[in-house]
Amino acid sequence: MAENHNYTEDSIKSLEPREHIRLRPGMYIGKLGDGTSPDDGIYVLVKEVIDNSIDEHMMGFGKQIDMRITEEMVEIRDYGRGIPLGKVIDCVSKINTGAKYDSSAFQKSVGLNGVGTKAVNALSNHFKVISVREGQKKEAEFEQGKLTKDHKIVDSSEKNGTRVLFKPDETIFKNYRYIPEFLDDQVWNYAFLNAGLTINFNGVKYHSKNGLYDLLMRKLDEDALRYPIIHLKGDDIEVALTHTNQYGEDYYSFVNGQYTTQGGTHQAALREGVVRAVREFFNKNFDATDIRASIAGAIAIRVQEPVFESQTKTKLGSTHIGPDAPTVRSFVVDFIKKELDDFLHKNPDTAQAMLKRILQSERERKEIAGVKKIANERAKKANLHNKKLRDCRSHYNDKKGTDEEKNNTMIFITEGDSASGSITKSRNTKTQAVFSLRGKPLNTFSLTKKVVYENEEFNLLQHALNIEDGLEGLRYNKVVIATDADVDGMHIRLLMLTFFLQFFPDLVRNGHVYILETPLFRVRNKKQTIYCYSEEEKMAAVGKLGAKPEITRFKGLGEISPDEFGDFIGENIRLEPIILNKDVSIKNLLSYYMGKNTQDRQKFIIENLRVEKDEVEAV
Repeated sequence: MAENHNYTEDSIKSLEPREHIRLRPGMYIGKLGDGTSPDDGIYVLVKEVIDNSIDEHMMGFGKQIDMRITEEMVEIRDYGRGIPLGKVIDCVSKINTGAKYDSSAFQKSVGLNGVGTKAVNALSNHFKVISVREGQKKEAEFEQGKLTKDHKIVDSSEKNGTRVLFKPDETIFKNYRYIPEFLDDQVWNYAFLNAGLTINFNGVKYHSKNGLYDLLMRKLDEDALRYPIIHLKGDDIEVALTHTNQYGEDYYSFVNGQYTTQGGTHQAALREGVVRAVREFFNKNFDATDIRASIAGAIAIRVQEPVFESQTKTKLGSTHIGPDAPTVRSFVVDFIKKELDDFLHKNPDTAQAMLKRILQSERERKEIAGVKKIANERAKKANLHNKKLRDCRSHYNDKKGTDEEKNNTMIFITEGDSASGSITKSRNTKTQAVFSLRGKPLNTFSLTKKVVYENEEFNLLQHALNIEDGLEGLRYNKVVIATDADVDGMHIRLLMLTFFLQFFPDLVRNGHVYILETPLFRVRNKKQTIYCYSEEEKMAAVGKLGAKPEITRFKGLGEISPDEFGDFIGENIRLEPIILNKDVSIKNLLSYYMGKNTQDRQKFIIENLRVEKDEVEAV
């Protein structure tokens, strides 16, 4: 029998809430990350503070929110009622303290667990809260969740409201940076979902008159729309939808103002409702995939006491709208069936355009049915012995496992055996997979989806990602293109981006595609080694080490040993997200880089290369 004398009462420890948040931050804000993914922790911190201001607006208090985000500080000021002055410290530092447990005060709030702002406080180097109510002001300051300054209540001529300032703790959020495009999307979503609200963010006003209609107009290429966006509104529900010329389904779903990036019961009901409404209107039993092919939709609902599948609220788990209320499914499906049917009867031109798009999808599906069946059978046989894929144990679509594990899942798409070998040997086999390309992939620009099944490599990749029928089964949160930073590597990078943008644009739109950044230089002396990703970092490293350190220039991923590679794809991994600017047309983008205008492509590649003459230098 094993000895247990080391397992005593002293082994059992109780942590204060602040200590527990700092020890296990993933339980409160999901993954930490470094800011290169839109669901990284630093954006969740911003969201948790804004949510409180939004809830005040929803209750009818405050039509404006001021935001300022710099590298040094995040500042958010609302003009609601302000936190009751005697409870300011408790509300931002004591778990399970807040007004949202009183359903009469916050019937359809986002945050109901009393954790959000406390987690922001505990995970910040510096945190300050200021509340103004009826001519009086209360201020308190914290460091890593500990109260450092408790200011007395003073008179004030400022408007009512709450102001929060914080700086994320660099010891927890290592090497973080806020990416402007992600913040831009985050703020716009708040504006789209809250009519009448103005958000002043870093000197720019965000305001929406038409809600989800505006959201889709911002997200989609206007020249890709097959008919004007259908906009439907009811009590506690809003829907916008259209069909496009692009492949895939594209959805944006929200609950009580929260962007549910992973969907949930309401998004599933939207997909079902559209199919049922279309079948009944046209009196034809269309295949559901033909109806939903190329659809873009947005849905926002409000429910009492929503149940989410994780603390970060990215997937709705609620089955009912509220106590003694209809199910989410019946509420959404019934609304869409009635309202969409009414709309199509009143707008016959839109109905005909929709029918034309559905029939086109039906023809395309039948045209590739034969080759698709053969390709899928081939992929199924290859699945168990797929030499191109070195899989990992955890996956993004797993029903079990922690959010942190799922969010950290990634697949590296590599070129060449040497690079694949280095990554395979040094990867984390639990969360990191590798897919090897045998050379330059086919340029898929202007080709039809038939090529996805005819090309064995693309078909195997599609099955490895599990995205044939949409993103719901996506097996990896991050799809990472890992190629050399030379002419060939840049070209392969563009070819892979063309493939995803052409056939799976929602994979890019939803922030799942990245470029792996690997170091260009290794600067070292006998005591220390520094890896550098730019000329500027190299010069700084030389200045730090001094005394003529050895400088090695990496020309390709295959030159980097597996032991070294482990440092670049582990905790300190650097990923550059592929972000689609709202003003960029996918069609024009692909035509520019991958069409006949090869001079522009060559210029782009050359301008983005970082080339040094000497592999080894001595300074």
